Amino acid sequence: MDFGFSPRVQELRERMRSFMDQHVYPNEAVYDRQLAESGKPHDLPPIMVELKEKARAEGLWNLFLAHGDRGAGLTNLEYAPLAEIAGRSIIGPEVFNCSAPDTGNMELLSLFGTPEQQERWLTPLLDARIRSCFAMTEPDVAGSDPRNIRTTIVRDGDSYVVNGRKWYTSGILDPDCALVIVMGVTNPDAPAYRRQSMLLVPRDTPGITVLRDLPMFGYTDRLGHGDVLFEDVRVPAENLLGGEGDGFALAQGRLGPGRMHYAMRAVGFAERALDLMCRRVLRRTAFGGPLADQGVVREWIARSRIEIDQVRLLVLKSAWLMDTVGNRAARTEVAAIKVAALEVAHRVVSRAVQAHGAAGVSDDTVLARLFAITRALQIADGPDEVHLRTIAKLELARHEESE
Repeated sequence: MDFGFSPRVQELRERMRSFMDQHVYPNEAVYDRQLAESGKPHDLPPIMVELKEKARAEGLWNLFLAHGDRGAGLTNLEYAPLAEIAGRSIIGPEVFNCSAPDTGNMELLSLFGTPEQQERWLTPLLDARIRSCFAMTEPDVAGSDPRNIRTTIVRDGDSYVVNGRKWYTSGILDPDCALVIVMGVTNPDAPAYRRQSMLLVPRDTPGITVLRDLPMFGYTDRLGHGDVLFEDVRVPAENLLGGEGDGFALAQGRLGPGRMHYAMRAVGFAERALDLMCRRVLRRTAFGGPLADQGVVREWIARSRIEIDQVRLLVLKSAWLMDTVGNRAARTEVAAIKVAALEVAHRVVSRAVQAHGAAGVSDDTVLARLFAITRALQIADGPDEVHLRTIAKLELARHEESE
């Protein structure tokens, strides 16, 4: 088990760090200002267009995609430290065309799309000419159990017709969103995990209505989290992704790497928060000296460093297992990093907020936003409790077999 960086990864890390220092961090405030000045919360700020062009010109593009010949060809283990660097900025992943939900959708299309589907949707996504969204979670049923899905996808001649309601459909309010991947029930009488299918639905198809934009802890995301109604949405039968009944398996294939990406970026969140905390306590004076002299503050810093390094090693181990034995064999570790990485990130961010005092809960730093994101991500892509259930089930099964 060797987690050393290859020469290629070391070079990419240095280039990404330099790019972040020169272009991304200095333009975070510009991004926020342009978004506010536009008066349209979902428009793409011009600075992001510039940053994407620069990143692509430097070859820092689609680094997440290991499949096919249009990604960087990196393994999960190689991509992990790069995702961490991008994750140190909220806008970082988008700059490199490595942001959700497009990453997961591009993975699906790369693995399961027909040549025609890839040409229509994957190519423009890889070029960042369009954006996409993923409609799985529903407001009226527990999203932690996809067997509850009620949205229907019914075959009607040469078409499929979609009816149902989804929410927290991230990305659907982006003006560039052109594709909605919908998960729904095609055969309610099939075995529990063969009832669902996935369908590629053009965003401008009649019958799609965004009822509202859902905030997260009061923050409005630029991509938008849509509460979406599908009423007799009709698309050609060839828009089916994979086969009928493959929806659950495809979802697992999408969410596994997605959880890995979340964990990688969460390490970046935590590193950014620790950096801000250290700078703050060295410069801020209270009770006759810098805050850094206070024992409790030093404990926050020490524990944060220990916890970040621990979870980073777990993420790297999980990435290595995904590369060497496959996603299914690494189920325990992938579930574990989704829980551990976001817990650590949220805890470190919380300490940094405390160290900043009133400034920590304001918009003067990125910390309040990171606090909201790290908390929300303990629910997204499966709540922590579901992953803990999976880990316990697999652990108990291992002991049962040995008795």
